[in-house]
Amino acid sequence: MTTPVGPYTPIVRTGDWLVTSGQIGLRDGTLVTGGVDGELRQAIANLEALLVAEGAGLGDVVKTTVFLRHMSDYGPMNEAYVDCFGDHRPARSAVGVAELPLGALVEIEAWARVS
Repeated sequence: MTTPVGPYTPIVRTGDWLVTSGQIGLRDGTLVTGGVDGELRQAIANLEALLVAEGAGLGDVVKTTVFLRHMSDYGPMNEAYVDCFGDHRPARSAVGVAELPLGALVEIEAWARVS
C-alpha cells in the first residue's frame, strides 16, 4: 500500500460504505512510467489494495472520479479503465484539472459499498 503524500486517510469506512482518497500511479514512492495508461493502471492497483484491505474489491465500487491533467488523454484513460474494471461499470465522472500531486497525469478516487 502506498503512503499518502499529504495529511489525509487513504480510505475511510462509514457503515456499509468505503470512501477512498485520490490515488495516483505511485509504486515504491515514485510515479510509474508509461504515461496516463501506466499511471492509471498503477493508481487502480493502489485503489484495489486499499479496498482489499477492507474486505472489498473493484467489483464493489459504485462511483469513481477520474482527474486528468490533459483531457486529450480521455481515450487512453478509457482503455486502461475498462481493462482494469472489466465488465463492471461504476458510475463515473472525468474531470480535467490544471495540476495533480507529484506531477501525475491522472488520479482516481472511489466509493464502494460493502455489506
